[in-house]
Amino acid sequence: MKKLLRKEKKAFIYLLCNIILPTSYVVAADDIVLPTVEVSSTRTETTVFDTPAAVDIIEGKDIRDSKLQVNLSESLQSVAGVQIQNRNNYAQDLRLSIRGAGARSAFGVRGTRIYVDGIPASMPDGQGQISNIDLASVDHIEVLKGPFSSLYGNSSGGVIQIFTEDGSERPALEASTAIGSFNSYRNNVKGTGSIPTETGSFNYTLSGSHFSTTGYRDHSDTQKNLQNAKFSWQIDPDRKITFVLNNVDLKAQDPLGVTRQQFKHDPKNADKAKQFDTRKKVTQTQGGFLYEQNINDNNELKAMLYYGVRDNVQYQSIPFAAQQNPGHAGGVIDFQRNYGGADLRWISHLSLADRPFTLISGISYDLMKDNRKGYENYLGTATNPIYGEKGKLRRKENNKLYNIDPYMQSSWQFASKWELDTGVRYSTVRFKSDDKYISNGDDSGSKTYHRILPMAALSYAITSDINLYASYAKGFETPTFTELSYRPDGDAGLNLNLKPSVSDNYELGTKIMLPRGMITASLFQINTKDEIITAGNIGGRSTYQNGGKTRRNGFELAWNNDFAENIKTQLSYTWIDAYYRDNVSADIRSNNYIPGIAKQTLYGAITWKPDTGWYVGIDGQYMSKIYVTDNNSEAAPSYFTSSAYTGYTWQSGDHWTINGFVRIDNLLDRRYVGSVIVNERNGYFYEPAAKRNWLVGSTVSFAF
Repeated sequence: MKKLLRKEKKAFIYLLCNIILPTSYVVAADDIVLPTVEVSSTRTETTVFDTPAAVDIIEGKDIRDSKLQVNLSESLQSVAGVQIQNRNNYAQDLRLSIRGAGARSAFGVRGTRIYVDGIPASMPDGQGQISNIDLASVDHIEVLKGPFSSLYGNSSGGVIQIFTEDGSERPALEASTAIGSFNSYRNNVKGTGSIPTETGSFNYTLSGSHFSTTGYRDHSDTQKNLQNAKFSWQIDPDRKITFVLNNVDLKAQDPLGVTRQQFKHDPKNADKAKQFDTRKKVTQTQGGFLYEQNINDNNELKAMLYYGVRDNVQYQSIPFAAQQNPGHAGGVIDFQRNYGGADLRWISHLSLADRPFTLISGISYDLMKDNRKGYENYLGTATNPIYGEKGKLRRKENNKLYNIDPYMQSSWQFASKWELDTGVRYSTVRFKSDDKYISNGDDSGSKTYHRILPMAALSYAITSDINLYASYAKGFETPTFTELSYRPDGDAGLNLNLKPSVSDNYELGTKIMLPRGMITASLFQINTKDEIITAGNIGGRSTYQNGGKTRRNGFELAWNNDFAENIKTQLSYTWIDAYYRDNVSADIRSNNYIPGIAKQTLYGAITWKPDTGWYVGIDGQYMSKIYVTDNNSEAAPSYFTSSAYTGYTWQSGDHWTINGFVRIDNLLDRRYVGSVIVNERNGYFYEPAAKRNWLVGSTVSFAF
């Protein structure tokens, strides 16, 4: 890392300070003043510019602007360091990784902590779900990358915080709809408002949506219903209570992956999926309670409680013969999950050596209980199995998982231009499985992991418009329960030989304020021991192993600028060199590139959008090839895809606002791989993206 920093530090600071921002470029008095946006993800409530970490904010209006409003991939692809891919498969979550963390995931989100209004959408083991995020009511999204993320504990390769809207001062109703290719429909209704009280106010946001599609590929039918409610009561100037409740009901067919030949000649192919009738049904309800109180001028108390239930039934493409092993868990996953937790935090605003000093101390606790069953995915006989039907019970167990993490964090501005941020978290994660299906042996087991996670960041303000920072942290990622559930050798029992991965994270960055925007750049290195990687994927089931030592060197550059009052540009670039450092097996050799990670991504967008009247926008993204095997023998090819949209906004007085738009995605009609399945043993690595497709939508809102 020292060599990397010595080699690159001067180069990129010189580039940013002397080429992109020449000394003659000064702020005129009549230039646009950009709004100040505070970052909550670091817990110290600083502005984006003053935060000593790589952090991005996506505003709600940009999330909803001429988009389907169903997938986070519609908005997060613009963030440097984030690789988010739409599988075109709603039976599996988007494929999301930050700086390469979580790239192994065949479903769900790994290595990234996700929160909605301060309530975890990630389980204690680190596996996250994003199906319950209501984009129609999002106020903004914060993406935190780098060492600061480790203060969120287990599996914090990055943090994504979604904040939904508070109720508007004037009650308002909004209805929106979108219709697009592949029989895609999305309808949403939202109501917001605020009621003043004698000492404060009560505000509310209620939102509900329905989405359906037959999908680009065969066997991709999806139905999704989502409801979200948020109630906030400002009791008085010092006390606030917030209650959040959401529910999702999802039914989706699973088209599975395709081979390289199928991708080239028949990308819609889902013959295997049809044979086994692969599909998934999920229902989830989650509620959370937040309490905030200013104790006095220097002390604050914040408390959070949450609880949720999730039912999941998934039919996989596992053939009859494979399930004849007595230890096999069957081809149907059926579990009922109860989960919840709490976080208690005390914030003190003090002084140290007569300089501002903030101290944060807290403790978090999370618990998850699964009643997990496995069934055969067929009825009938060996000569004539009828797949896609729930058969005999093959697995029954109660799984319990909890974490308890005390943490401390401080921020000290020890000089006018210097600031030191430090933190430490002690993370304890315990797994326990109680086998109730013992005809094939008792496969009960338990495992406990502990790790101290220190973090430090030093920042220096070169001028009022240029900041530099350097940071370090220890990272920690345990296997998820899903990754422990199956052993690579095919035998019964938990994969308790799987170790947690531990990483050293370094970052050096700069932020430069422009007259109408900002440039951010960062160098990072992540050295990991016992990296958790995919051992194999077959029939929709993944197994995992430790891949020895790995390294990820990277560079991120982002530029956001408003050229004029109505013209906005975005540019982001990511380079990651991610490779194995050990000879682990015949496939995993030193210097092999880690599969699932694109070496380069580039995103650019420009929009012209006045408050009313016509508007237009265009964006494009390049992604380099992605290896799909550990031995780097096969890869998804690089691609460039672009989108364009136009629309019209009409306002009548201060009550009615009507917006209509038309959008075309994959404008150049490219055939490309939207996502990959790493180390799929039968060669079904690829999940094809849709070719050119269209979307038409409208939104009508009325403010009382």
